[in-house]
Amino acid sequence: FSVPHEPTIAMVQEGVRLARLAACDMAIGLGGGSVIDAGKAIAAMLTNEGDLLDYLEVIGRGQKISKPSAPYIAIPTTAGTGAEVTRNAVLSSPEHQTKVSLRSRYMLPRLAVVDPELTYSLPPDVTAFTGLDALTQLIEPYVSHLANPLTDALCREGMSRVARSLRNAYHNDRDKAARQDMAIASLFGGLALANAKLGAVHGLAGPLGGMVSAPHGALCAALLPAVMAENVCALEKRQPEGEALKRYADVGAILIGDPGATPADACEWTGELCRDLGVLALGAYGLTESEFPILITKAKVSSSMRGNPIQLTDDELKKILLESL
Repeated sequence: FSVPHEPTIAMVQEGVRLARLAACDMAIGLGGGSVIDAGKAIAAMLTNEGDLLDYLEVIGRGQKISKPSAPYIAIPTTAGTGAEVTRNAVLSSPEHQTKVSLRSRYMLPRLAVVDPELTYSLPPDVTAFTGLDALTQLIEPYVSHLANPLTDALCREGMSRVARSLRNAYHNDRDKAARQDMAIASLFGGLALANAKLGAVHGLAGPLGGMVSAPHGALCAALLPAVMAENVCALEKRQPEGEALKRYADVGAILIGDPGATPADACEWTGELCRDLGVLALGAYGLTESEFPILITKAKVSSSMRGNPIQLTDDELKKILLESL
């Protein structure tokens, strides 16, 4: 069953129909985050009665999944989302121009097979935006107010691996050491976000993905530098002695390899990385300033935004979008 783009509700419903028709009793997902998420949703609906909308957040009825999914094996072929170790599937609803999650502890894949060799054939642009998604999913849980010692260890190790290897993987698709580093970093990011949440990058990228046609990782990459900069600015103004600002300095120290790095250094390094990897601005995907108000409204109530280290104002969110446009 082919998943050519981010999964929609209709796509998952069709996958479930075909799986039942073939009397499938398990599922295997081989591909990027979209494939892995589609497989998780199909496996869940194979064993749970009713319609998919019965269980979806926001646009659905939000019922809890009551039965374990059909056994599911997740085999990622990108180093980005970490979806092979998370308990939700992000689905797009073109009718509502938004993306929502199907979420349950029962949706964790039974087995995850993470093999760096499966990422060797990734084109440079896909390597870039999936790799930057992985980096985002290491930075955001690390500065989240829900961070804990377990996720801290994963994030520190993962960020170190991205810092030394993403550029190499981008320039040489068969650099074994770089591909292994990125596969591990992606895995660690998935484990971290599942236990410490994300932040404003994903808080904006989620609803934005329902409004424009663009890969999720590309949107995260476009937003990451501006979100980091605005978070640091807001923390300096309102929580200058807080833990989160110190954690941004830690991020800088890990990425740059300098114990004396500052939060500003972390922002500068990340922005330079995005430029080096040819990250496109949000305007390239059709976003216009006139759409900011509805996007900000949706972002403020997204589950990812609840992990941000500080609550951002509408004006601060607008500034992020202007900087990323």
